[in-house]
Amino acid sequence: MSLNWLEARHPIIQAPMAGISTPELAGAVCNAGAVGSLGLGAMNAEAAEETIGNLRSRTEQPFILNVFCHSNEPSDLEVEREWLAKLDAEFVRFGAAAPESLTTPYTPYQDDLDMQALMLREKPAALTFHFGLPDRNHIAALRKAEISLGATATNVTEAQIIEKAGLDFIVAQGWEAGGHRGMFNPAAKDEQLPANRLLDACLSVTKLPVIAAGGLMTGTGIARAIGRGARACQLGTAFTGCPESAASQAQRLWLADKNRQTVMTRAISGRPARGFANRLTDIGEEAGDRAIPAYPRTYSAGKALHSIASAQDCHDYGAFWAGTGHAKSRPMPAADLVTNLVREWKEAASE
Repeated sequence: MSLNWLEARHPIIQAPMAGISTPELAGAVCNAGAVGSLGLGAMNAEAAEETIGNLRSRTEQPFILNVFCHSNEPSDLEVEREWLAKLDAEFVRFGAAAPESLTTPYTPYQDDLDMQALMLREKPAALTFHFGLPDRNHIAALRKAEISLGATATNVTEAQIIEKAGLDFIVAQGWEAGGHRGMFNPAAKDEQLPANRLLDACLSVTKLPVIAAGGLMTGTGIARAIGRGARACQLGTAFTGCPESAASQAQRLWLADKNRQTVMTRAISGRPARGFANRLTDIGEEAGDRAIPAYPRTYSAGKALHSIASAQDCHDYGAFWAGTGHAKSRPMPAADLVTNLVREWKEAASE
């Protein structure tokens, strides 16, 4: 299946960013001539259907939907108890106690039959998978529905798995990217390939179109990636500061602080993800990865702590995902950002 949804569009994709992407953001990007996306990974089918309907009311242009295909790891209750004990003092700071146990906040796409049925009904222009792939029977059903399919790869092996599974394109996620690493197996050694090296490596082993992602903030970066062979570029952090995103005011202030550092951490969700360093990431670094419970159960404690702290105007525990290029963020309407990116890309490409 061709990438017909990308034809006649600027080769710029707004990353899905579950929790940050909105119908307003995706719609504005689509209407500006690029490709908007919605991250549905943390939603159930009912919420997803409402969100997709909202986006359809804002644009008639093609868009991407994204879902999570993580494997639910067995709960280690001893690790969970020790992690909650480490966080108890943080909760006490705000007059609360740590939860007695962790919970699983959402269901993987491959286990959610309602979400699978929804995708087949909605028939988005493209559907992308993060953390892995659904089973081959569902992939076949999606292809029969003429939905273009893609998935995140962080290394060559994952890119080859995606091609062998019969998908249509690969999103090559470099080490610089904000948000969760799309690793199929989070226990495996991460090669930590930067975006340019990963793009080259994927192009060398697959005939599928490859979309570059990771640290891209300007049209100049887009021109470089396309010059290396990328079919398009996916940008997340660049769009987080747009007024149409769901980013909180605190996250916007951190994004604008050019001196803030990002780190790759498991402490917030249980899986490696890049975001701004904070008190929770410091606790995770001190404890070590083996002391952090599995994804996504770790999230339930972090979200509870952030909710309690932020209500008292403390934002030291939030999942403020951001890539390494955040200092180049431009907080402007999404349509204006697309216009600027296109202009910069064309100017750089013509030099």
